[in-house]
Amino acid sequence: MLSELSFRSKAHWGYEASFLDACRADLALTEAEISGFPVYLHAGERGPDGYYRLVALDDDVVELDALFVDAVAIGTGVGRCLWQHAVSLARDMGFSDLVIQSDPNAEGFYRAMGAERIGESESTVMRGRTLPLLRFALRDERQAP
Repeated sequence: MLSELSFRSKAHWGYEASFLDACRADLALTEAEISGFPVYLHAGERGPDGYYRLVALDDDVVELDALFVDAVAIGTGVGRCLWQHAVSLARDMGFSDLVIQSDPNAEGFYRAMGAERIGESESTVMRGRTLPLLRFALRDERQAP
C-alpha cells in the first residue's frame, strides 16, 4: 500500500512513464525496511495519505529516507505535518543533523521548511541524473552538543 502511495506521489510531478517504471523498485518499501526503522503514517479519511521514514546514518546524523504524500493530498498540509513530526522525533532521539536526498521537484518544499542545499548526489535509478542533497540542523549550532 505504501509503495503504491510513493509511486502516485512521484507520478504527480509529470515524469515520463519509462522513468516512473525505472523508479518502481526504488520506491518500493519492503517489510525488512519497515522492521529496520519505523515508518510513520499520516492518517487520511480513506487510509494513509502520507508517510515518512528516518534512518540513522551515525550517532549524530539521521536521514529522511522517505517522505511521500499521496498525489491527491499534495498541497493540503500533510507534508508539513509529516516534516514537523520527523524533525521533532529526530531531535528527541538526540540527532544533530537531518539529511535529505530530495527529488528535484520537492527541493522547494524542504528549503521552505528550513533545510539548506549542501550538494548533490547521484540517482540510484538513472545514471547521470543528480538529486539535491539537503541538510537541516536539528540543534542550534551556537549551543554546545
